[in-house]
Amino acid sequence: MKIVLFQPQIPQNTGNIVRTCAVTGCSLTLISPLGFSITDRWLKRSGLDYWEGVEVNVVEDLEKLLREAPASFYFLSSKASVSYTMPQYKPDDWLIFGSETAGLPSDITNAYPQQCVRIPMLPQARCLNLATSVGIAVYEALRQQQFMGEGQGT
Repeated sequence: MKIVLFQPQIPQNTGNIVRTCAVTGCSLTLISPLGFSITDRWLKRSGLDYWEGVEVNVVEDLEKLLREAPASFYFLSSKASVSYTMPQYKPDDWLIFGSETAGLPSDITNAYPQQCVRIPMLPQARCLNLATSVGIAVYEALRQQQFMGEGQGT
């Protein structure tokens, strides 16, 4: 699977997501501008030594990336009405997350309403941490696939 982060702002979140990608076999695409340098020490520290095992790409244009997508993609948005557990995820699908401060642009979510899903939260809650959201969604997708290609660790 591919994890796509739209304009992430907090290096520690991205570092933690790199770690999640490393242990699940996911690749990571970052849509610029980023709120940090990918050489940022906090980014490297939170990703520890997992960077070497993860395919990480930085691209400029989300819409262009979507037009070239070889697989299905899903936007995780707190504004969506469909639960993240509803799609039938496949190994090549993309999970796309917005920035910590602004989320996903409304023109993107409005253009792809059928691909928008949400992680349920209490109505008064703002949102989950980005790294937490990625972990929840990735593991649901892998659970649906019986963790194909993954180790059977405890």
